Amino acid sequence: MLYVFLSICCSVIVSILLKLAKRYQIDVFQAITWNYSMAILLTWVFLKPQIQSLQSAPFYIYSLLGFLLPTLFVVIAASVRFTGIVRTEIAQRLSLFIPIIAAFLLFDEKPTTLKIIGIVLGFAAILCSIPWKRERYKTQRAPANSWIYLFVVFLGMGVIDILFKQMALFKGVPYATSLLLVYVISFVIGLLGLVYLFATKKAKFSWPHIFFGWILGIANFGNILFYLKAHQALASSPSIVFSAMNIGVIVLGSVVGLMVFKEKLTVINKIGIALAIAAIVVISYSNIL
Repeated sequence: MLYVFLSICCSVIVSILLKLAKRYQIDVFQAITWNYSMAILLTWVFLKPQIQSLQSAPFYIYSLLGFLLPTLFVVIAASVRFTGIVRTEIAQRLSLFIPIIAAFLLFDEKPTTLKIIGIVLGFAAILCSIPWKRERYKTQRAPANSWIYLFVVFLGMGVIDILFKQMALFKGVPYATSLLLVYVISFVIGLLGLVYLFATKKAKFSWPHIFFGWILGIANFGNILFYLKAHQALASSPSIVFSAMNIGVIVLGSVVGLMVFKEKLTVINKIGIALAIAAIVVISYSNIL
């Protein structure tokens, strides 16, 4: 369970860094772009991808992921900034219901009673987590439509999860190699965006943004590395890793958000946290049966 704990910590550290970015005047887009350069390096060092013939590789999946990852990262940063770590983590973790629903609608999987209960609890948790009232933070007022960030995070993470699952099912290319290619595409897309911003003088090159991005990349890759190692160490109990990871991130993220950043939650929001944990437990248990 040590790997699960480390993965949880890395996941929450990513949210903390995104929360601190505005405070230290870090350009989030630059940081996210350079984050992928570090991810490429760490993937090469720790996962040792094999470079081989890629003629049959699913480049349409790589391209979609390469575009969606940095794009959604920016949205997650905005969500953390305007709605807080707690709500954003819940939206990310509950996105797991999208591939479950897709399995019912697209792949003719038969819904079970437990999975239906889990989905209902999950959507109830999302509704309870939405900041229905406009809230004032220390530096600025959150926009009235800040719930849209949560919705996009929820939907985007679900789509990315489906694409990663399809990538993992493709046996023609090792997973580590596919992951490396996705990071390379994400980095290239980010660099093209930066070139445009620099050329139009809408952004300035600065080493602090790069260093911040590299730290972000270490935490981001650590989350993936330790999650994979947890599944390897507990190969016979994937549901334990799955549930412990998702519940752990929600709990730790809530503690950090409430105690460190003094995020304010209503009673309904707190009920949403409880419902989110219950939904993950139900879905995890349904996968055992």
